[in-house]
Amino acid sequence: MTMKPKARKFRIRRTTPLSEDARDATRAPADPRPAPARPSAAQETTQAADQARPAPQSAQDLPKPPEQPAAARAGAVDSAREVKAETDIDAIRREGLTGRQLRMARRMAQKHGLAPISDFDAVRQLRLKGIDPFQSSNMLELVVPGKDGERASSGEQTGTVLPGMGKIQLPQTIKPAASQLPQTEVYSADRRALEITGIQRDIASRRRKRLLLLLARLSAFVFLPTILAGWYYYAIATPMYSTKSEFLIQSADGGSGGPLSGLIPSQLANSQESIAVQSYLTSKDAMIRLDEALGYKRHFAQPQIDAIQRLDPKATNEAAHKVYKKNIKIGYDPTEGVVKMEVIAADPVVATDFSKALISYAEERVDELSQNIRNDAMEDARRNLERAKTERRSAQENLIRLQEVYSADPTEQLAALRTQITTYDQQLLEKKLALQALLDNPRPNQAKVDGARGDVRRLQDVLTGLNARMIEADSSGLSLVQQSTEIELARADLATADAFLQSALQGEKQAALEAGRQVRYLTVPVRPIASDAPSYPRKFENTVLAFLIFSGVYLMVSLTSSILREQVSN
Repeated sequence: MTMKPKARKFRIRRTTPLSEDARDATRAPADPRPAPARPSAAQETTQAADQARPAPQSAQDLPKPPEQPAAARAGAVDSAREVKAETDIDAIRREGLTGRQLRMARRMAQKHGLAPISDFDAVRQLRLKGIDPFQSSNMLELVVPGKDGERASSGEQTGTVLPGMGKIQLPQTIKPAASQLPQTEVYSADRRALEITGIQRDIASRRRKRLLLLLARLSAFVFLPTILAGWYYYAIATPMYSTKSEFLIQSADGGSGGPLSGLIPSQLANSQESIAVQSYLTSKDAMIRLDEALGYKRHFAQPQIDAIQRLDPKATNEAAHKVYKKNIKIGYDPTEGVVKMEVIAADPVVATDFSKALISYAEERVDELSQNIRNDAMEDARRNLERAKTERRSAQENLIRLQEVYSADPTEQLAALRTQITTYDQQLLEKKLALQALLDNPRPNQAKVDGARGDVRRLQDVLTGLNARMIEADSSGLSLVQQSTEIELARADLATADAFLQSALQGEKQAALEAGRQVRYLTVPVRPIASDAPSYPRKFENTVLAFLIFSGVYLMVSLTSSILREQVSN
C-alpha cells in the first residue's frame, strides 16, 4: 500500500527587485480589515496591503488540486466555450499579474460595458476585444519598431509588432528568469504584526518628513519675509508726521446762482470746483511750485531718511512726483462738500508749512476759476453796451447833420405852411359862398360881383404858391416834405439807439449781479496744526498686511504647483 504524500501549504514570496511602493506593499499580508489610523495613514496602509497580495504561482510550482470523485466527474459535461474560458483564465493566473493590474482590468472592463465574473475574467474579455488593460495611452509616445526587442528585454510591457500591421496593443506574457522565481515562506502572526508596525512607522516617518518640509517652506517663503518686513517697520523705517486739514468751496449766495439754485444743494453745486482743486493739488504743477517755494525735493532727499523712503538728490520731476502723490493724500466727500487733505513729511513743522502752502495754492486756483467766469460774463455785457453807445452816437450825429444842412427845421416849416394853407382854404370857401350869393340875385351888383371874383382868384393863387413851396425842391435838391421825412427817420433811429443803450445798461447791471453770484470762496474749517507724534509707518498693521500678502502668494503658488503636478502625473 503506497502512501500519498501530503500536500504542503506554502506561500509565494517575490524575490525580484521591486519599486519602493511594491516593497512597502509586500511588508504586510492581505488584510481585508482597514487599519485603525488617521485617514491618510489608513489609506496608505490599505493600498500597501492590497498590493501585498501574493502573486499566483507558476504552473510547475502550483499544488495539484484534489482529485474529484468519479461520481462528480461523471456528472454534467461543460461546453467547449466554457472549457476554453476556464483554460484562458488559468493561463492568465499563471502570468503573475499583480492585484493592482487586476483592479485596473476590472475598472476598464466596466468602462467598456463588460460583465466579468472575476478580475481574471475581466482580463480575458478585454483581450478577446483586442484591448490591453495595462497599456497606458500617451499621445506623445514615439514608437520605434526597431527597439521593441530592447524594450521587451528590459522588462517593459510593449505591444506586438507584426509585419505590415504595426504595433498591436495587447498584453504580453513575460517569462521570468530562474533568479526571479517566487520562493515560499510561511507568515506567522508575529511576522505579520512586525511588518504592519514597520509600515506604520514608515508612514509616520513620511508624515514627519512632509511636515518638516512644509515648515521649511513656510519659514522660507512666509515667516522669514514677514520677520524682515516687521524688522524694517519697527527698526529701520523713518517716522513720518502727518498734518491734516479740511476746506470747502462756497459761492457768494450759497448756491449755484442759476434758476434752480434753490433745488440743488450747495455741496453738489460746487462739486466741479472741488474736483478741479483736488486735481490741481495732486498735479505736477503744484509739486513744482511747492519745491520752488519750500524745497520739497531737498526735504525728502535728506540722509537721515531711510533708503526706501529717501528721494535721490538728482531725481527728476517724474520721480519726485511719485513721492509727492504718495505723501499728499487728498479726498473729496460729495455728501458734505468737504475736501480733506493729509500732508506727510519727516518733520511736523515742515508738514504744516507744506499744508499751508497747498491751501494758499488752492485759494489762488479757486479765484482764477471764478475770475474767468466773471470776466466772460462781464465781457459780453460790456461789448453790448459799447455797441449800443456807438449806434446812438451815430444816430444823433446824423440828425444834427441834417438839421445843419437844412438850416431850419423842415418839419416846423412844413407845419407853418400847412397852417397857412388851411387858413386860406377857409377864406377861399367864404369868398366862394359870397360870390354865389351875389350871383343868385336876379339883378346883382356888378361891382360887388367883380370884387368877389377877384378875391377868389387871389386866394387861389396864394394856395397854389403855398402848395408849390411844399412839393418843389429848393437849393438842397429836396422838397420840404422830403426834408421832413429824413428828419423824422433820423429822430426814429435816435430813439431806437436810446432804447438799445438803455437795454445794454440794464444787461451790464444784470451781468454784474450774476458775476457776483459766481464768486467762489475757499473756507478752511480745519486748519493745519503740527503733530507731536509720528503717524507713519503703522508698524503692526503693515506687518500683519505683509504676512497676509506672503501667505496668499505662497498658497496660490502651492495650489498651482500641486494642480500642475497632478495633471502631469495623470
